[in-house]
Amino acid sequence: MSLILASTSAARQAMLRAAGVPHEVTAPGVDEDEVRAALVADGVTDPVAVAGALAEHKALRVSLRFPTALVLGADQLLATEEGELLDKPGTLGRAEAQLRRLRGRTHRLESAAALAMGGEIVWRARDQAQLVMRNFSDAFLERYLALAGADVAQCVGSYMIEGLGAQLFERVTGDHFTIRGLPLLPVLAELRARGVLAQ
Repeated sequence: MSLILASTSAARQAMLRAAGVPHEVTAPGVDEDEVRAALVADGVTDPVAVAGALAEHKALRVSLRFPTALVLGADQLLATEEGELLDKPGTLGRAEAQLRRLRGRTHRLESAAALAMGGEIVWRARDQAQLVMRNFSDAFLERYLALAGADVAQCVGSYMIEGLGAQLFERVTGDHFTIRGLPLLPVLAELRARGVLAQ
């Protein structure tokens, strides 16, 4: 059975490759802002529910195009202490503003995954991590952004914790894979159960 990752996320692709999971990649073609706005309009504001709905939406969209394949969708959202949801900043300027808001504070990352086949969701998983960002200086922030480059603007929270972004934190509670954007261990267990990976 073939597995398709319904995501263009380099981090998710790298995690699956490193774990030895054979897969193809297809962009889901989902306007995440539009889906999120529709969810909020319907009263869905819980970050776990929003991330889960987005993961399922991506998996279903690709599954309709490839009905005989197993399709993995995933999503991640950042929730501040006040319950505000943050996503990828998109630009370095927004990344800087996001990091200024998060420094010295605690936030949560909600990661969700869903598997679809034949246009139906057949499995779902959620996980959460809590991160405490240290109260770094403006000078450190400027240096961090200069060294990290534009890639951080495409990351939820404006950091890649597997690299230089680790220096932004004082304490982290939760699974490293979840922080990078995919609850990988439950995904691997389900892929073994479905015969995609060897037992």
